[in-house]
Amino acid sequence: MFPGITDPHLARTHPVRVRTPQGCEECLILGTAWVHLRLCLTCGHVGCCDASPMRHARAHATELHPIVRSLEPGEDWRWCYPHEAFV
Repeated sequence: MFPGITDPHLARTHPVRVRTPQGCEECLILGTAWVHLRLCLTCGHVGCCDASPMRHARAHATELHPIVRSLEPGEDWRWCYPHEAFV
């Protein structure tokens, strides 16, 4: 996004409950590994990052909810997948 312009997808975000704090929701079911975790700020889905083999956070954002935040300790950034930008 450009400085001073608010991402329109932010309107879809709100406080959420982390659905699977122990890891990526789909990877836990499939038994696959992940690298870093991302939290959907619309529904609380936990997905694995783009550096992970399955990239579940991106798949979830593409199909449903565009904005995530890092679920890694010490990180507090948010990312908009459609705009490929921090928000």
